[in-house]
Amino acid sequence: MSERYDVVIVGGGAAGLSAALVLARARRRVAVVRGGAPRNAPAEHMHGFLSRDGMPPADLLSAGAAEVAGYGAELIDDVVTGAGPAHDGYTIRLGGGGALRARHVLVATGLRDELPDLPGVRERWGVDVLHCPYCHGYEVRDQPIGVLGGREPGALARAVHLALLLPQWSHDVVFFPHTMTLSDTDRAHLDARGVRVLEGEVARFAVDGGLRGVELADGRAVPRTVMFVAPTFHANDDVLVAMGCALDDTGWVVTDPSGRTSVPGVWAAGNVSNPAAQVISAAGAGSTAAIAINGDLVLADTAALSAVR
Repeated sequence: MSERYDVVIVGGGAAGLSAALVLARARRRVAVVRGGAPRNAPAEHMHGFLSRDGMPPADLLSAGAAEVAGYGAELIDDVVTGAGPAHDGYTIRLGGGGALRARHVLVATGLRDELPDLPGVRERWGVDVLHCPYCHGYEVRDQPIGVLGGREPGALARAVHLALLLPQWSHDVVFFPHTMTLSDTDRAHLDARGVRVLEGEVARFAVDGGLRGVELADGRAVPRTVMFVAPTFHANDDVLVAMGCALDDTGWVVTDPSGRTSVPGVWAAGNVSNPAAQVISAAGAGSTAAIAINGDLVLADTAALSAVR
């Protein structure tokens, strides 16, 4: 394909489709490349999205895609294998062998979760092994909940934060430090929130139809029906890196509040630039980026017309 679009959006999740909706309604020529499984695909329902609370994630994307297509945006089921500058914008190369030309590019490819390497974790991920109490806490309220520590440095703070939040949903919360060493301050905070700390390395999550508990390396078994973990987040940022976008000290793309990156005409929205974004905030970020992109295009069009005159 050699068509030139005003905007090519890489990623067809909440951020990408929201941006496409705004831009298509602004009568921009838009293509959305939506290859790849959404991050929340394992979850049965999503929550906290006003008017869409409890909707299956796939249903939201299906409805959004239909709305976007209804305004004339093109939906392309393919993956992006490369991207780079062209004389009149950017070229986006597709796995199917084609290429798209775009004046501006919005990357909304999300992130991937690196899960603890323990038996049972991936099998129950998004069902009763969870990471976000705001997404799932109400649905598992009053159940026996566990929180798993981890190995890498940032996991300690995230796991302790989870454990401090969860007593809002259940009075039976156990923190498993696993391979972590808790500070005296962490222990005092957990105790103040009524969270029990159970030392010992975790061997596996016991699964029998559903999550049944945690088995420790010393043979102890602790019944739990829900476990929260703090995964390591990795941005799906290959396109942004290929286009030369600046990253911060933690490895995440640098953007301004509208999603503008360090490369003119290249934007980012959603979890690819903000790992904390919920579905509703990712959708909002896509809308914000789209409005800014359209404004940029208007300025460029106005300057070109003024030069001609």
